Amino acid sequence: MMRTKPSNSTFAVKPILLTVSFLVLFLLVILRRSSSLPTKPLSCPPINPLPEPSSSQTCNKLSTATAETLVHYVTSNITPQQTFKEISVSLRVLNKKAPCNFLVFGLGYDSPMWATLNHGGRTVFLEEDKSWIQQIQSKFPNLESYHVVYDTKVSRASDLMEIGKQEECKVVEDPRVSKCELSMKGNLPDEVYEVEWDLIMVDAPTGYHDEAPGRMKAIYTAGLMGRNRAEGETDVFVHDVDRVVEDKFSKSFLCDGYLSEEEGRLRHFIIPSHRARSGRPFCPL
Repeated sequence: MMRTKPSNSTFAVKPILLTVSFLVLFLLVILRRSSSLPTKPLSCPPINPLPEPSSSQTCNKLSTATAETLVHYVTSNITPQQTFKEISVSLRVLNKKAPCNFLVFGLGYDSPMWATLNHGGRTVFLEEDKSWIQQIQSKFPNLESYHVVYDTKVSRASDLMEIGKQEECKVVEDPRVSKCELSMKGNLPDEVYEVEWDLIMVDAPTGYHDEAPGRMKAIYTAGLMGRNRAEGETDVFVHDVDRVVEDKFSKSFLCDGYLSEEEGRLRHFIIPSHRARSGRPFCPL
């Protein structure tokens, strides 16, 4: 998701312009939410204090994580893999739902951005590479991330697509007990299964060569989690849909009928709870 990787399409945006765009984006989000953030007593007196002793002065401070994120993007020439327009799709949803529960398949230099845009919520990152987790955590120790082991390969994608057509893969239930081979049963920490995720971003694992694990299980499991929530909807985003696996698996298991928006290489699906309405088909008819 967030590491430098080969891609069939690149975007020629000067790093300085993208950095400024992100800075403006963060500031706009922070300003829009400032009225809803809890306030706390001012730690130092204002420059011109009011004479009335009964007056109370309060202020809002940026959290340490937010401040560090702003500094990181202003001073770094490492740009995220998603374009500004692609990120804006998820940002619009976060502006409505945050603070919320946000699950991200992938970890990297744009992870602080997602965590900051979900300020006050819980953002969890799932990563296949232990050494990469250590590298990112050394720079951003406040990020919540977990190591995930995948047992698939892109070379098996066609076989897994056929398996996904079987009836057991249309049953909506906890991924841990699903009989579908595409479900990530024991690959994730228990607490990941137990949380109802409001947003899920699938931008990992690696999927650009035949021996890579691919995103087949991540896409299917994201859809299953959304369907299995008690009520409401889950916004699921899949990146790199210009590739065969991401294209076919997102359309098949997140469903064309649930597709809300497509921008560049990003698709946004809105998956409704199937438990809240029994008899709902796996994909809308």
